[in-house]
Amino acid sequence: MQNSAKKPDTVAKRRKRVKAPRDNKSSGFDEVLQTDIDQLLRRHKPETELETEDASTPPQPTLPEPFTEIEVQVADVSSTGDGLALSENQDHVYVVPFTVPGDKVLVKVVRHFPSLSYSMTDFIKVIEPGPKRNDAGIGCQYFGRCSGCQLQMMSYEDQLAHKKRIVEKAYANFSGLIPELIPAIDDTFPSPLQYGYRTKLTPHFAAPGGNKRRGKGPREPHKEVPPIGFTFKNRRMDLDIEDCPLGTDIVRQGLKSERKRVAETIGKYTKGATLLMRESTSRVPKEQDSENPPAPINKPGQDSGDVIRIEKDTYIEEKRCVTDSNATSIEYVDDYVFTNKAGAFFQNNNSILSGFTEFIRQHAMPPNNDQDAKPIKYLLDAYSGSGLFTITLSPLFKSSLGVDVAGDSIASARDNARDNKLPNTGFAAADAATLFKDVPYPPDQTLLVIDPPRKGCSDDFLRQLLAFGPRRVVYVSCNVHTQARDVAVMVQGDTEKKIRYEIESIRGFDFFPQTGHVEGVAILNKTSIPESA
Repeated sequence: MQNSAKKPDTVAKRRKRVKAPRDNKSSGFDEVLQTDIDQLLRRHKPETELETEDASTPPQPTLPEPFTEIEVQVADVSSTGDGLALSENQDHVYVVPFTVPGDKVLVKVVRHFPSLSYSMTDFIKVIEPGPKRNDAGIGCQYFGRCSGCQLQMMSYEDQLAHKKRIVEKAYANFSGLIPELIPAIDDTFPSPLQYGYRTKLTPHFAAPGGNKRRGKGPREPHKEVPPIGFTFKNRRMDLDIEDCPLGTDIVRQGLKSERKRVAETIGKYTKGATLLMRESTSRVPKEQDSENPPAPINKPGQDSGDVIRIEKDTYIEEKRCVTDSNATSIEYVDDYVFTNKAGAFFQNNNSILSGFTEFIRQHAMPPNNDQDAKPIKYLLDAYSGSGLFTITLSPLFKSSLGVDVAGDSIASARDNARDNKLPNTGFAAADAATLFKDVPYPPDQTLLVIDPPRKGCSDDFLRQLLAFGPRRVVYVSCNVHTQARDVAVMVQGDTEKKIRYEIESIRGFDFFPQTGHVEGVAILNKTSIPESA
């Protein structure tokens, strides 16, 4: 528990906060963290205080001075991946990174948020480890300082269980649905690789002089090599990262090569920069005529120059590290090939994509679909990007259509459909406001797949979805909190059209082991609203 000369006041009554309108509700890091903090405080508040809780401004606890070192006992881990420790009087929470429940740790207080009843801290060291702490699993020399990973001190089994709880809490706290409408959350789908899985890294370095430019004259170049890497946890400073064990072998080699290149040319940089290391994989048939090798995909200088060759049964796999965001990268998911601009979005954990896309295929159709008088036989993929779902699901459908607002993504998707020889698959660039306007498929025979950005679906998109009314929906999300919010809108439905959706299943997928991030997949089916409703 807290060890400080200053004693907190009596247990503070929680200030009631006005719920933000949906348009302003981002379900971002701060809101998710605050929800976990509020629930922890509420669980430890005496019943008498809960009964007399009112809207009056509570007295503020006396807190240690910033940069004071204190001892705390971690009670829980938030959905953000940070530990939560209660003060002695249990009226204030210290947010403690890199910890698990039961850890007794020494921390440095960084910043107080008294009105929100929490303080941010820097982790210093473990005094007594909790029963679930697994320091033997830590695989990075920078863990405990770098902001990239949160969970390396957990066993992988515990990471998966923690991420299942994240999904459970997302639907309990952010959907507004009664528990009876939410099915039991399935176990988190594991990643085959827990290290060495990231096919993309983007370290950065700051501009000369700490990003401050004085006067209007020419910018001064770097005179020495700055830290190249990622940010320190809780600081606006860069941590020099020589190697990241989350990266694949070729990405790690590329990081070393790019760091060397930057160091040798640092005098040319008058600004900061973000570097790109993206794995690209080519499969060269063994019977390829050695005198007529295939033409290189990218120009010299667009990759790090590193190459790893892996011999397979019928081909040689060549991996390169692309460093130019406008150059081409190649990914294989089983035997499907995807080409993209290296700087464009594509899932960064190739090791899980085979199992992930197979899961989506297995759940694309409802049970006994082939016995239905009007079975699902059309696929509509909104937010299709370069076509991951449209292409890997296409063989199941009579016709498939991917739509996206990004023209570059649609161009890549069309190339990918051609390269994978899928004549029943089309792609169209569409305005976000009229995404469903020209869909040629009957809604009752259509599966809709959506994979929106972290902010989730807009209200306008959800209105369009309910107006179109596809029979079945697969909602893939990189933010289970905004997913829960959006799924609730679909479950509540459209009273004018008398349709709503029921949740068939929800499952988390561990695309980013060692971090607090979890992807979510929700399967929903259209049903009718009774006339009396």
